[in-house]
Amino acid sequence: MQRKAYVTGIAALLAALLAGCTSGSGGDGPTDNANPGDTGTATVAAQPGKYRTLPEPCGVIDHDTLDSLLPGIKQLTDPEQRDRAYQGDATLTYNTDRKVGCRWKVESADATDRLAVDFERVVSYDNAVSDDDQAQKLFEEKETAADLPEPGSATPSTSASSAGTATPTPTATPTPTATASDDASPSATETSPDATPTDLQPRVLSDLGDEAYLDDQLGSSGSTAEPRTVTVVFRTSNVVVTIEYEEQPTVTGTVPDSKEMQDRARDLASQLDDALGS
Repeated sequence: MQRKAYVTGIAALLAALLAGCTSGSGGDGPTDNANPGDTGTATVAAQPGKYRTLPEPCGVIDHDTLDSLLPGIKQLTDPEQRDRAYQGDATLTYNTDRKVGCRWKVESADATDRLAVDFERVVSYDNAVSDDDQAQKLFEEKETAADLPEPGSATPSTSASSAGTATPTPTATPTPTATASDDASPSATETSPDATPTDLQPRVLSDLGDEAYLDDQLGSSGSTAEPRTVTVVFRTSNVVVTIEYEEQPTVTGTVPDSKEMQDRARDLASQLDDALGS
């Protein structure tokens, strides 16, 4: 009886060892093959953007700059009214780490000026897309919506059309008459308020942020004086900044100066770019 039990015990031990070796060798195969596969499919998360916070929009512009953009501030005699005009009105937002803005509106004897500044910090929720790339996509959408003219293309103006129709030649015209016609064309262009030099047309800006553009629109507000709106949009890393500067004249027939408004808006954009620390 003892010998039989001993043999049975040895047989059981051998069976257990054999089962352990079989299961161990079967488990090692898939594990060894899985490791190279896991390494090959691993992806590196896209880099986060440079900016994690945004500046305080109503306090980022100094008083001298606001005096230039909004001349009516200096005409306010009440100190409290002047202080409120400098402070502006913060844009309603529910996440100041992602989007902030400020608005100003000041009336003067000659015009009503409006200024809006918006900062948007773009965050990508796709590990394969960086914050910068997502911000670039947002900027491109804004630029496409602005419908800027192609670089180097001449934008036809009503002044050019007027000059062309102001010199009819129903009969053979002597040389003196042709000379008078040539003289009439430049004067028509100079006197037309719609004539805009090529260098002041809506365009891409190469000296601001990572990419930027400027738009300049003279539109009708339903009143006797047309407002002009200059918009500058630029991107620095994962932050997109939008500036809208509008002037509404109070005098009939007055047209806001395009170069003056563009220069003011571009100076402000450069200051905001510096404030971001780009």
